[in-house]
Amino acid sequence: MQHNKVLILDFGSQYTQLIARRVRELNIYCEIHPYNKIPSDSESFKAVILSGSPNSVRGEAVLHPNLDGIRGKKPMLAVCYGAQYLAHFSGGKVAESNTREYGRANLAFIKSDEDFFENIHEGSQVWMSHSDTIKQLPTGGVLLASTSDVENAAYKIEGEQTYAIQFHPEVYHSTDGHQLLSNFLIKIAKVEQDWTPQSFVEETVDSLKEQLGNDKVVLGLSGGVDSSVAAMLLHKAIGKNLYCIFVNNGLLRKNEFEDVLHQYEGMGLNVKGVDASARFLDALAGLSDPELKRKAIGSAFIDVFDVEANLIKDVKWLAQGTIYPDVIESVSATGGPSATIKSHHNVGGLPDYMKLKIVEPLRALFKDEVRRVGASMNMDKQLLGRHPFPGPGLAIRILGDLTAEKVRILQEVDAIFINNLRSWNLYDKVWQAGAMLLPVNSVGVMGDERTYEKCVALRAVESTDGMTADWVNLPYEFLQKTSNEIINKVKGVNRVVYDISSKPPATIEWE
Repeated sequence: MQHNKVLILDFGSQYTQLIARRVRELNIYCEIHPYNKIPSDSESFKAVILSGSPNSVRGEAVLHPNLDGIRGKKPMLAVCYGAQYLAHFSGGKVAESNTREYGRANLAFIKSDEDFFENIHEGSQVWMSHSDTIKQLPTGGVLLASTSDVENAAYKIEGEQTYAIQFHPEVYHSTDGHQLLSNFLIKIAKVEQDWTPQSFVEETVDSLKEQLGNDKVVLGLSGGVDSSVAAMLLHKAIGKNLYCIFVNNGLLRKNEFEDVLHQYEGMGLNVKGVDASARFLDALAGLSDPELKRKAIGSAFIDVFDVEANLIKDVKWLAQGTIYPDVIESVSATGGPSATIKSHHNVGGLPDYMKLKIVEPLRALFKDEVRRVGASMNMDKQLLGRHPFPGPGLAIRILGDLTAEKVRILQEVDAIFINNLRSWNLYDKVWQAGAMLLPVNSVGVMGDERTYEKCVALRAVESTDGMTADWVNLPYEFLQKTSNEIINKVKGVNRVVYDISSKPPATIEWE
């Protein structure tokens, strides 16, 4: 089935992925491409959205897209930088704002009888984020909306299906952003809403059958949502020709290897569990630098996985749980304006000696879509609702060097924290939670004795995609009980702290 597609041109905004997620929530398929790498098949897109950008249209580092095949030929929505770009280079004027226009604002004027603002009323809250402002509309520009501080908050171009706004409809703080995107895409651009979890499963399974035929495929399961959903899609397509390998790197949560392995077998997957925990701990011995720990874990995993994959006769494909944000960031790092903060272990292929072709069933999906696809296949709710867990596991939650004893301590602490979140019905209200073992000892008193033992930090955050996150205000009673239980039950810990930093400026993990 050929879906109606929406093209999003990325000018480096921190919100570009959020635009795509909002479009997908309308059951409309969209793709993000760098502004300077417009797809050759642009004719197949029914509408185009220009993202915001940290750049200025008045500066030397102006990002110039080639809109020859788009403007005036397809419905186009220009957001912030896009709106200013159209104004500045089409007869209008953009100047520096007297004050930085950032944060909440309200629409004070909306032009009547405009499809673009249907069911949106004066007073609607929008989110501004720019230091330049449009002083004069471009040639053919028609004012559609203003705030008390920003006269040209929205406009359209006469004779075109081109719309432009100086606020972000994709963020939560723009209360009618969903309606605005719906008006543009469905009412104006006439894009059909045919991108659903069910349609994705059907089309992906058919495509995998055609792509793989009778070939054998090997997949490294992690226990997480992405690899599990990828496994089920492949299982539907090729059945026993899918060989799953679940490696215990010794850095999983307490009892996780046995529990998850049992769960996978209950799903009918052809899965082999490999306990290589001693090998990983040996590879990590004496390493304190976070990047060196990541590299050691990655190298050990490839070695273990390679041995296991070679035991499968005539395997031709490696399946990976790569999802769309991984793909976008990898593309942006080489061709687009967005800076990549860290590399992704599952994008970019394998060492040459493994000689396997790669299949990635989820590379078109965002994380929340992966969960919806899993739910449409009736996968276990607890598995789909699992918090994200870092690939290097507890290695990056143990600050400093690793030992088997430190892993034991953190596994025990983490188990108490996570189990209490579940028993207090808080687990599903948290996006990600975990404990960190800090590289400090602190003085304590237990009974009549003075102790000098480890300190652990508990962390729980709310987020939608991990790009930004707020710490969760867990009840004091919960923290009190959890702290007491950890200190009383986990030998080697005498102090518990709770991390109340948000991302940014902090990250979710400590390393």
